[in-house]
Amino acid sequence: MKKLRPFFVLALSLFFVITLSFYSCIITNPKPEECDIEIEKIISIKKGTSSDIIFSDDHGDHYYINRGLERGLNLDSLNAKVLNKTVTLHLTKLFFGTSEHIAQLAVGDEIIFTEFK
Repeated sequence: MKKLRPFFVLALSLFFVITLSFYSCIITNPKPEECDIEIEKIISIKKGTSSDIIFSDDHGDHYYINRGLERGLNLDSLNAKVLNKTVTLHLTKLFFGTSEHIAQLAVGDEIIFTEFK
């Protein structure tokens, strides 16, 4: 049994790290202080999978609003308000960096979409 103890400690530690990493990828109820703010020029808006809305910037990066079409947003309205404009994005921070998940999208002082309560 003493020979197996280091194996169990290692396995438990590995399980804890994997669980923590996975849990940090789940985005629920984001707050402004949990976000990085980026200012980007949006050059493309399209429908993604699961009713997501995908935004592409002029540097080739992509961001998304999770299930944006189910939340009352539509592509025509977003194209009129956001396309070829500079926007402020609040992107949720993860354990290992910043996600591409948009928690808030604004053009100037107008908030187009927010998950903040």
